[in-house]
Amino acid sequence: MSRAATMMFRTLAVASLVSLSACSMMPTGWFGSSEKPKPAELQPDPKLLGVRQAWTGRVAAVDFPLVVGVSGNAVAVAAGDGTVAGFDATTGREQWRGTAGAPIAAGIGFDGSTAAVVTRNNDLVAFVSGKEAWRQKLPALSYTPPLVAGARVFVLSGDRSVSAFDGGTGRRLWSQQRTGEPLVLRQAGVMLPVGDTLVVGQGGRLVGLNPLNGSVRWESTIAAARGINDIERLVDLVGHASRVGDSVCARAFQAAVGCVDTAGGRTTWTQRANGGEGLGGDGASVFGTENDGRVVAWKRENGQRAWTNERLLHRGLGTPLALGRSVVVGDSFGFVHLLSREDGTLLTRLATDGSAIAAAPVAASNSLVVVTRNGGVFAFAPQ
Repeated sequence: MSRAATMMFRTLAVASLVSLSACSMMPTGWFGSSEKPKPAELQPDPKLLGVRQAWTGRVAAVDFPLVVGVSGNAVAVAAGDGTVAGFDATTGREQWRGTAGAPIAAGIGFDGSTAAVVTRNNDLVAFVSGKEAWRQKLPALSYTPPLVAGARVFVLSGDRSVSAFDGGTGRRLWSQQRTGEPLVLRQAGVMLPVGDTLVVGQGGRLVGLNPLNGSVRWESTIAAARGINDIERLVDLVGHASRVGDSVCARAFQAAVGCVDTAGGRTTWTQRANGGEGLGGDGASVFGTENDGRVVAWKRENGQRAWTNERLLHRGLGTPLALGRSVVVGDSFGFVHLLSREDGTLLTRLATDGSAIAAAPVAASNSLVVVTRNGGVFAFAPQ
């Protein structure tokens, strides 16, 4: 690809970026109108897995980077209008429902007791059983769901600063600042607990923080900034990351995927990759989707490519989930594809309400749960 073509591709890709320093957006239609590639036709469903729809639920439309919260047998979801709701993963019974009182920008963090979201008014709001427990004003936008863990609520802001709050009272415990990037992604970043370390994505690096005070324990690079302008130099890690033990694997937006040994704080491998969604994985492999709709499996130990599925091109694929013998991935047409972990071939296909799958599928209890842009909550279980 020529340098000019590469620059145009990356510029088009950052139409979903927000400039925190300038607070400006690119005008719509700046590059003219070009037809999108035609989505691949669906192959016949081989129905090699017996899966049934177990239950459905509903919230309002989802128009933000949702992450479905799971704790044991409970599933927590949120909607763009401020709704938060909890469901029993086995029966679908709605256990609680509440509202943040404003449209939601990021959510939902959940530990089984406390749920947390960030509103577009920059409020961090915590709930217990659907009732608001406390709220705190944040100094910056956030697109990453809060992390609720260890009686604390952690927030990764759009400028990739990190803050910690007391889970019971909302009192700010500490804040770790860093120099803001000229451009950052308007989508979820990386934040997860690994043992007694809080692991976050900052720029193209995974950083291990002490959750008690925010001090840096280690840093490990997955992708480095290159180029001569802000757009070319954009490097940002996107959620969801795949963790197995001390191994955490993440994607740098349209640049690379890589894995880090968090015990030693070192990068074990990186591979060039051109995608904008997070990763799934198991002990053997890491799974991701590329911008053109390829589904790729890399070997977790060394990053070598294990297989590629090219039967879902241009279908708007999201973040995969490794579940049983399957790799589960949703598309922008409301279908959920279950592929073989061994070679990526289709095992079966599930339908929802025809709107895009809005979040990475999750496993809860004995159910596979997906949420659509129209607010449908669908659970599937083995026959």
